[in-house]
Amino acid sequence: QVQLVESGGGLVQPGESLRLSCAASGARFSGLNMGWYRQAPGRQRQLVARITAGGITNYADSVQGRFTISRDNAKNTVYLQMNTLIPEDTAVYYCNAVTYGATMYWGQGTQVTVSS
Repeated sequence: QVQLVESGGGLVQPGESLRLSCAASGARFSGLNMGWYRQAPGRQRQLVARITAGGITNYADSVQGRFTISRDNAKNTVYLQMNTLIPEDTAVYYCNAVTYGATMYWGQGTQVTVSS
């Protein structure tokens, strides 16, 4: 059983930055594929970025060049650095972990609001 705890959300103005963190426990972190998803009101949850156990990353087109996902295996933590935030980035952001056996786990979510 993998437990995921997100932190770092908040209210920012357009153009500002935030860094989200997700601390994992309950499994060998270095073997997990990790990701960030987001869900805006009235919309489906969608992938923002993911990073494999081997460090390969991919991003949604809408955040490419603005967001960076990274992981620190020594700290069992995955990060999402979000720069040049825009109002359309407003959503609840969820951390996701997928084990080698393809079992998926979710965090509780953290709210990000971009507004002037």
